[in-house]
Amino acid sequence: MNYINAQEVLPEELLHVIQQYVHGSYLYIPIRPDGKRRWGERTGSRQLLQERNDVIAQAYANGAAIPWLAQHYFLSEHSIRRIIREHKRVQL
Repeated sequence: MNYINAQEVLPEELLHVIQQYVHGSYLYIPIRPDGKRRWGERTGSRQLLQERNDVIAQAYANGAAIPWLAQHYFLSEHSIRRIIREHKRVQL
C-alpha cells in the first residue's frame, strides 16, 4: 500500500473537513464496495480453480477413486471430497 499526501489529491475544503476528525495521522480509505473484486477475479485464478474442480468432479463421476485424484492433483483426500460435495451441491 502506498501513502499519498492528502494535500496533493484532495480539494482544500475537503482536507479541512477531514482534519477536524484526523489530524496528522494516517488514514486508510477503503475501496468502494462497487469497486471490490472477489479473490482471483483479476488474475484469473478463480476461473482456473473452478475449471480444475470441474475436471475433478467429472473424473470422480466417471469412476476415478478419491485416493488417485488426491495424488494426481496433489491435494488431500479431504479436499477432493469437499470439491466433489460442493460440485454436487451446485448441480442441484
